[in-house]
Amino acid sequence: MKTTSKRKVLHYSSNEMTEIEDAVAEEFPLTIYLNDVEFATLVCSPEHLEEMVIGFLASEGVIRRFDDIEKMNMDERGGFCHIHLADHVSTDHFNYSKRIIGSCCGKSRQFYFQNDADTAKISMSKIALTPIQCIQLIEKMQQSSTVFKETGGIHNASIGTAEELIVHRGDIGRHNALDKLYGYCLKNHITVRDKVLVFSGRISSEVLTKSAKIGVGIVLSKSAPTNLAIKMADDLNITTVGFIRGNSFNIYSHSWRIEKDSDH
Repeated sequence: MKTTSKRKVLHYSSNEMTEIEDAVAEEFPLTIYLNDVEFATLVCSPEHLEEMVIGFLASEGVIRRFDDIEKMNMDERGGFCHIHLADHVSTDHFNYSKRIIGSCCGKSRQFYFQNDADTAKISMSKIALTPIQCIQLIEKMQQSSTVFKETGGIHNASIGTAEELIVHRGDIGRHNALDKLYGYCLKNHITVRDKVLVFSGRISSEVLTKSAKIGVGIVLSKSAPTNLAIKMADDLNITTVGFIRGNSFNIYSHSWRIEKDSDH
């Protein structure tokens, strides 16, 4: 499916209006059915949808691993995803009332769902980065974002080691981008405890909660964290590094994971 479309727009510059063709990001509703019962509708960018659904179900506590899904049928044309869970997965405790999860990033989903406290894990990660590695990982993430360069309308996120990025995903919803990363790791059996989350936007409480659910120990961003996110990072043993721009950044929590470069 297309992630961008071309539109005629009026461009203003130097007191002149000019008609130009511009690229805009696509927005796509995907409704998830669990065992034939409507569960949630996600508003997202129309790519890597299977990964997003897997990551979303894991972060919501519905599944713990990819093998908990017996069958997945993705109908991209109709905007539906039908999931049948394995027999050993209990759904007795789960609320099946329909939920619509918008792409809007104004209010954190953590205030809506009680199971976040159960699925957000205290990080046991021992990974450490040097300042140069922090800066290089942000640069690599930005270089990977072709859709953002084209439209300026999506959030970008990557998971990697201290040396390199493993996977990059983008979406109009920041929570969707993180779910896509989580789903990719679950589907490919990639251990995340020793990995780093690299993010383009603000580290909100929502982003921090998602990071804890994924299980990473370090979150890097070119933007700032919120006060609640920092408090949560303190409690969940997650290192947050923000304002990574040029050759500088701020460390907001658990600074022991950021080591000085050996040549300094």
